[in-house]
Amino acid sequence: MSLPGQFSDPRVLTLFGLLAVSTVVWLSLGLRARTRRERAHAPLERVWHPQESVPLTPAEEHAFGQVVSRLSQGSAGRLR
Repeated sequence: MSLPGQFSDPRVLTLFGLLAVSTVVWLSLGLRARTRRERAHAPLERVWHPQESVPLTPAEEHAFGQVVSRLSQGSAGRLR
């Protein structure tokens, strides 16, 4: 089945194909970037390792808190 009139020109078909592909790529990259930005605002959960079965002492808890506070993001979104 051939397309009628000016749409049967291979240059027109190539142009529409390129426009379709570039639109899909643009939309997918935009959605990926939005997902990445939204995920960055979520607080990080501490991953519990199976070998961490020994409870921490108050001094160790304090030392851990000091390290975490230094690794938290500053106002510009950069690590301090």
